[in-house]
Amino acid sequence: MTHSVSIKDLSLSFGAVKVLENLNLDIGEGEFLVLLGSSGCGKSTLLNCIAGLLEPTGGRIFIKGRNVTWEEPKDRGIGMVFQSYALYPQMTVEKNLSFGLQVARMPKAEIDRRVGRAAEILQISPFLKRKPSELSGGQRQRVAIGRALVRDVDVFLFDEPLSNLDAKLRSELRVEIKRLHQSLKNTMIYVTHDQIEALTLADRIAIMKSGVIQQLADPNTIYNAPRNMFVAGFIGSPSMNFLHGEIAEREGRLVFTTDGVDFPLDGYRSGETLAAGRKVVLGVRPEHVRVNEDGETHEATVDIEEPMGADNLLWLKLAGHTLSVRVGGARRFAPGTAVRLSFDMALASLFDAGTEERI
Repeated sequence: MTHSVSIKDLSLSFGAVKVLENLNLDIGEGEFLVLLGSSGCGKSTLLNCIAGLLEPTGGRIFIKGRNVTWEEPKDRGIGMVFQSYALYPQMTVEKNLSFGLQVARMPKAEIDRRVGRAAEILQISPFLKRKPSELSGGQRQRVAIGRALVRDVDVFLFDEPLSNLDAKLRSELRVEIKRLHQSLKNTMIYVTHDQIEALTLADRIAIMKSGVIQQLADPNTIYNAPRNMFVAGFIGSPSMNFLHGEIAEREGRLVFTTDGVDFPLDGYRSGETLAAGRKVVLGVRPEHVRVNEDGETHEATVDIEEPMGADNLLWLKLAGHTLSVRVGGARRFAPGTAVRLSFDMALASLFDAGTEERI
C-alpha cells in the first residue's frame, strides 16, 4: 500500500505531561481513517500535529513521502475542517470559498472553476450569494468543508466537524461526507468521539486511549474481534456484556464458568490454546445473546424492557449478573418474566483477567 501520511515515533509533551509518546501510524493513499476516543485521549492533538498547528516534541511526519514535520500548515498540502465553522461572517459563501485562493494570487478563472466545482459537489450552489448568518448549521458546515475542498489538496483533516449539529443533521451530513470521499478518493483523517460516525465512515479506525492507539483495524474487526477490554467496552451501544469467571473442564469439554453457571466454549475461535483454571472475562454483545430459542439452557429474569422501535433492549438478571440483550421489536417481555438464554460463542470474546487482552 502506498502511504499518503506516515507518522514515525511521534511524541508531544506539554511540560511534564506526555500527550503522545512514540506513536507510529501509516495511512494509505485514498484511505478514510477515523481517530476515535474519548476527550483527552490525544486524537485532536495528533491531528493538529499532522496539520502543523502543534509542534511535536519528537518524531517525524511525512505527507506523500515528504518530511513536513517542521513545515508551515499552508505548505503541507492539506485541507482542514474544524468543529467550529470558522467562516468570515461579513463575507458571502462565495467569498468564504474563494478568499484563500485570492490571497494565494490564483487566476480568477481557476478560482471560479474550483468554487463552482466545490459548490456543486456539496450542493451549496444556491447559497453562494448569502452570508453565513442566513444559513443553517448544516449548510455552514458544508461551506467549511467547501473551503477545504477548493484547495485541491491530497489530504483532508476533519476535527469533529459534526459535533455542533443536531442528530438529524449529523446523520445527513455523515452520508454526504461518505459520498464525498467515494467521489474524490482523497485521503481523509477524521477525528470523532462518536462511535457511529467511526463505524459508518471509516475504512480503518484507530481507537486511542491516553495517547496510545489501542487497536487499528477495519470497523468489522474492531466490533467483532476487539483487541482488549477497553476497545470492546468503548465500541457498541449498549456496551458489551462482561462476565468475570474462569475456564473449566466438564466431561472433556471446556466451558466458561461464573457463579455456578457454565457456558460451553464450543465454537469460540481463540488465537491460543485455552487451558482450564485460567481466570478470564467473557464478553458478549447484546445482539449475540439468544433468548427463548431452541436449545437455550440458562434461566434469567427480565428486569427492564426498553422498546426502541426496530428492536427492544432487555436488561436481564442471571446468577447475580446484569445482562443487556437485544431482541426483535415484535418480541415483548414484561418485567419479571423468566426467559431462557445462551450465548453465540462464535461471536463472543474472551479476555485474560489480568492483562485484559483478547485471548
